Amino acid sequence: MNREELTKFILQYGDELLGEQGKTIDLPALEAELSKIKGIGGKRLEEIMTVVEKFLDVE
Repeated sequence: MNREELTKFILQYGDELLGEQGKTIDLPALEAELSKIKGIGGKRLEEIMTVVEKFLDVE
């Protein structure tokens, strides 16, 4: 999975969550789904989640 595919996946997953849950994103569920992607290890997952949380202004 390249960066473009990962970005598309994250945005699509986020849109699905927003549709199901109103206007919130379940970050633990997002992290769990991302961890299932082949090639994304623990360190990379932490980096991705940091970016997602920063984008969403999560503290």
